[in-house]
Amino acid sequence: MTIRVFNRIALFRAERSMSRKDLADAVEVNPQTIGYLERGDYSPSLELGMKIAATFNVRVEMLFSLEPFESVADVLRRAGDAR
Repeated sequence: MTIRVFNRIALFRAERSMSRKDLADAVEVNPQTIGYLERGDYSPSLELGMKIAATFNVRVEMLFSLEPFESVADVLRRAGDAR
């Protein structure tokens, strides 16, 4: 049984105007690896996941999950309704 790892790498990259190559250079992998990760074609090793989280200065759990992440639009909508 294959376990799917969901991630928010593309979201964090976009927020920081960081290219796949920039992130790949920061964590010492090939830019294609970042693409595979973002598409869910590849699950990162613990070391790579921690390196990516450190690059963005966030907890690993903010980037990776075994459950799908809630969409940003839904989170923002809910936050707006709470006001």
